Amino acid sequence: MNAMETARSYTPYVLEKLQQLLSIDSTTGDYTEIQAWLEAEFQALGYPTASLNKGGLLVELGGEGDHILVNAHVDDIGLMVRYINSDGTLEVTPVGGLKAPSAQGENVRIKTRFGKVYTGTVRRTYASLHTTPLAEREVLADFEKNIVVTLDEDISKAEDVQALGICCGDIVSLEPRFAVTESGYIKSRFLDDKACAAVLMAYAKYLKDNNITPARKITLLFSMYEEIGHGGTAFPGNDYVEYLSLDIGCVGPRQYSSEKKVTIGVKDSRYPYHMGTVDALAKAAEAAGVDYVLDMFLPTYGSDGDGALAAGHDVRHSLVGPGVLETHGYERTHILGLENNLALLLAYLK
Repeated sequence: MNAMETARSYTPYVLEKLQQLLSIDSTTGDYTEIQAWLEAEFQALGYPTASLNKGGLLVELGGEGDHILVNAHVDDIGLMVRYINSDGTLEVTPVGGLKAPSAQGENVRIKTRFGKVYTGTVRRTYASLHTTPLAEREVLADFEKNIVVTLDEDISKAEDVQALGICCGDIVSLEPRFAVTESGYIKSRFLDDKACAAVLMAYAKYLKDNNITPARKITLLFSMYEEIGHGGTAFPGNDYVEYLSLDIGCVGPRQYSSEKKVTIGVKDSRYPYHMGTVDALAKAAEAAGVDYVLDMFLPTYGSDGDGALAAGHDVRHSLVGPGVLETHGYERTHILGLENNLALLLAYLK
């Protein structure tokens, strides 16, 4: 089979792992459950793993020379409890790039430091449109001004909430709402970047299924802090020559990215990507018949590879990923985008 046919054969596995990843709440900082799950998955495949002190999982795929670190992040944007109001509603602050209009109306889970999990909903302070002052109706949702979380519990005052064990700093995770349509579209929050993590898991399984030792040394990094900027800054060893991030391509006006294609990044808000590796990725895609585009992401996109450069690592950094619509919202991609992403990995890392 060629790269595209092989990638297509792993689509059921990619979708299975994507759904499992999305079922684990992992707002930035809340990484222990998803890291343990990933560790168990890779150890079951027979790969050695190692953990970073701050959170993050390294997986050794084997090979010798020209060491490349291939990365995806599994932390999600979300919220954190800031203050308990006198009426028992929760003021919240965003973790990562979550915007209030996107979060409004979403169901959430509040995880306490004492092991309890409660459900709630992100709402306007004036929750009923019929009783909302006319002037307030036109005001944009804002975490600082008019957004709260209401708990699905019988409470009427702050003391009731405190009695549940909820306090300042508790993580508030949004419901992903995963769905796959008959036409092949995949809809969910947090496709950024769990879609890429699932693709990376499929690549590792392909190697194991076919008893392949990579021609070059490959280490995977599943980072836990990309959404706040320091996911790719720390990794042990000094023999890496290349850093390849798997992250999403942004679909929209003045963008070339498509949900059905894999994007090779050429520049983001921080740096251009390494010209030599961009050229090599494009040539590999052309040779393998992968449906790809070149694109740049402005004005606020950044990747774990950027973090690695900023931390002083001497690596050639690049980025590839499926096109995703409505990034940092209720996102959408397509099965073809994931297949093209995996096919590019098969072609480039062989």
